[in-house]
Amino acid sequence: MKAIWNGAILAQSDDTIVVEGNHYFPSDSVHSEYFKPSSSTSVCPWKGRASYYHIHVGGKTNEDAAWYYPEPKEKAEMIKNRLAFWKGVEITP
Repeated sequence: MKAIWNGAILAQSDDTIVVEGNHYFPSDSVHSEYFKPSSSTSVCPWKGRASYYHIHVGGKTNEDAAWYYPEPKEKAEMIKNRLAFWKGVEITP
């Protein structure tokens, strides 16, 4: 699977985990040069507190377009050290 935005491959892996329709990519498959930490967080009742990244590609910014769970709850342990995407990031095989 590939995560693509603004013409750049943000992540690529054959080892994604799908949770609630979102592909979670292993952190070592992510091209970190496109990511800047965000101060945004959100809470999922069963996964825990999510943290976000802004994505910067080609002079454009997609705010809070990637998220991860630094300390997922027990039922969501399978997504630890993984990132998921939204806000126009295309996920393709």
